[in-house]
Amino acid sequence: MFPTRDSLTICFAHAAYQMKDRFDARDTGIKNFQVRTYDELVKRIGEADVVLASGMWKNEVIPHAGKLKFIQSISSGMDQYSKELLGAKGIRLASAAGVNARAVAEHAIALILAIARRLPEARDNQHKKMWRGMIGDLAQREDELGGKTLLVVGMGRIGSHLAKLAKAFDMKVVGIRRDPKAGANGADSIHGMGELVKLVPDADFVALTCALTPETTGLMSAAAFAAMKPSSVFVNVARGKVADEAALIATMKAGKIWAAGLDVTVDEPLPESSPLWTMPNVFITPHTAGETRAYEDNVIDILIENLDRLWRDEKTLRNQVL
Repeated sequence: MFPTRDSLTICFAHAAYQMKDRFDARDTGIKNFQVRTYDELVKRIGEADVVLASGMWKNEVIPHAGKLKFIQSISSGMDQYSKELLGAKGIRLASAAGVNARAVAEHAIALILAIARRLPEARDNQHKKMWRGMIGDLAQREDELGGKTLLVVGMGRIGSHLAKLAKAFDMKVVGIRRDPKAGANGADSIHGMGELVKLVPDADFVALTCALTPETTGLMSAAAFAAMKPSSVFVNVARGKVADEAALIATMKAGKIWAAGLDVTVDEPLPESSPLWTMPNVFITPHTAGETRAYEDNVIDILIENLDRLWRDEKTLRNQVL
């Protein structure tokens, strides 16, 4: 039986987000508390009927969570949660899919624009107080997006919004998704995942926006990188493991493609020993594509909707996983 409103306790578990403050601003009257570290979560999770967490969640806390009935993930990525262990305990689970789709898509187009307009280099030159002269070599000069082809791998909420933004820059958009019959979602053409290697040779930009699943793990393979044309750009705002990182590093070292814009890597934080840090044609942001000032409120909207569904004893949750 799901607890009533006046007996419910929510635990907000995140190292940085202001979840409790934004929830309290709704004046719901629901009891809640916030933890900022994993040790705090382990110590206090026994008090919670509902937990909001993302990267702090570890399945090892389940035995300590005697009252837990529902987890509202703060993130759309769900690989940290064990469906088997949660299901065995009857704990419901919902994702925050779509909560930051606009932000991630805007970040992807920002990476594309930054690389095309050579903004990272301009920032570096600013720090060196160096006024760069005009460039005669066409291949080394800033470029325009109009008329270029963007291959979007993953045409869900993020990919479809990225397609819309790209079309505003007069780009041609080619989409790839698990089920092409689900629709083009704003792309000029839509294809299956198995056609990736065939499609990348015609793309000026290849952007990963798909979820990490067994099917997409390593999808951007060594063969896919090898098929990209030398002037092309690789952008990843999905998950690091969607791309073969060793193949990416080898491709960048060999100068086989023009540049890469990465918001995600296989290991995060990116280890100091990674050669990606110092490659001049790699632009890295620290998994911040989904960051937005509206993030907390967007997640709380989903939480409140799901609480209402649970109180009504509905079987289906918004973004339901379990």
